[in-house]
Amino acid sequence: MDELYMKEAINEAKSSTYEVPVGAVIVHRGKIIGRGHNMTETNKSPLAHAEIMAIKEASEFLGGWRIIESTMYVTLEPCAMCAGAIVNSRIDRLVIGAMDNKRGCCGSVENLVNHPCFNHRVDLTYGILEKECRALLKDFFKRLREGKITKA
Repeated sequence: MDELYMKEAINEAKSSTYEVPVGAVIVHRGKIIGRGHNMTETNKSPLAHAEIMAIKEASEFLGGWRIIESTMYVTLEPCAMCAGAIVNSRIDRLVIGAMDNKRGCCGSVENLVNHPCFNHRVDLTYGILEKECRALLKDFFKRLREGKITKA
């Protein structure tokens, strides 16, 4: 099942042609209730990360800020802001495609989703469709360096 939902996150990552390709979906009781992809350039906002967009949609679907009994699938390890939002929204499980050794806060640079001082911890699974998730990023940055991607 993890691969099926990670494929949905990958499809989300492919939704934009000039954003860093990161996608996220949130699954609650077997149904996708939140989707998101990076929109920082489009929205001109540092808050418009894939995870935040998916959390916002899932919260609206559930009618509250607690996203319990849910799993988030994300193509790239969340940053500090997104890791904090995952903890604060009480997401139970996080499935990560590729790790981010520069900014990742779910095990790489730091592990905020399992910090001992926080009142909520997240069950983590790493490396689901990692090769595909990493390829999205490598291809994007290659095309960006070659001038084949223009920003909005």
